[in-house]
Amino acid sequence: MSVHLIVQLLVLAGEAKTAGELIGQLEALLGSYRFDFYELSLRAKPENGESEHVLAARMPQNWRQVYVAKRYGLVDPVARMLLVAQRPFRMRDAASLMRNDPRRARLQRLTQDAMRHGILDGYVFPIHGRNGLMGHMSITGRPVDLSPVEISLFDTAAKRIMWRHLELQGAASEHEKHEPDSVPLTRRELEVISHLTQGLTSPEIARTLQISSHTVDWYINGLQDKMKAKNRQHVVALALRKGIVI
Repeated sequence: MSVHLIVQLLVLAGEAKTAGELIGQLEALLGSYRFDFYELSLRAKPENGESEHVLAARMPQNWRQVYVAKRYGLVDPVARMLLVAQRPFRMRDAASLMRNDPRRARLQRLTQDAMRHGILDGYVFPIHGRNGLMGHMSITGRPVDLSPVEISLFDTAAKRIMWRHLELQGAASEHEKHEPDSVPLTRRELEVISHLTQGLTSPEIARTLQISSHTVDWYINGLQDKMKAKNRQHVVALALRKGIVI
């Protein structure tokens, strides 16, 4: 266990003078833990025309192109879990939760492609701000078993790195502003919206979430009221426009 290295990073992050120095400290820590890849991403605003803005990353060559070309974002269990997770989670655990998904074949292809690129497992650390999920840090590659203490410290480090990076770029205050027009949604509502954006029907969502179709329709009707949407298609459009889903 190298918890003292994570604690050291928490101290050094506050002393970093540039974003490059900050990321160098992070990469040194990840190297000591033998993580091959990482990504520090900020959720982009919907008007920017993208779902996220990568602040720093070291990922397998061509992996991003493959991921986008094959539209894996529509079925990626990690991306879907990130929408509702409040705590860090392991990638393989996210995948196991989707084993009854109606798009199992595509999920299997995603897993196989990821493994061919060297992404066998990893951890994801959601980072929340005043308006909900603001970004995340993922550390991936070969399987590494972290203890609960290490996971907790890495979670703290992810938040520290994200905010320090924003401070060094002069963008921290922008992300501390409260957006009064944001729609407060429950975890289950976020799950339903996530599946709606993937084109799933009420029966398909019901099977995935292991609830009844009637309950799914009840959630969708509630979402329409909350979001002042005319129908479920309008719910999807508003969710994408407001950045509620990626």
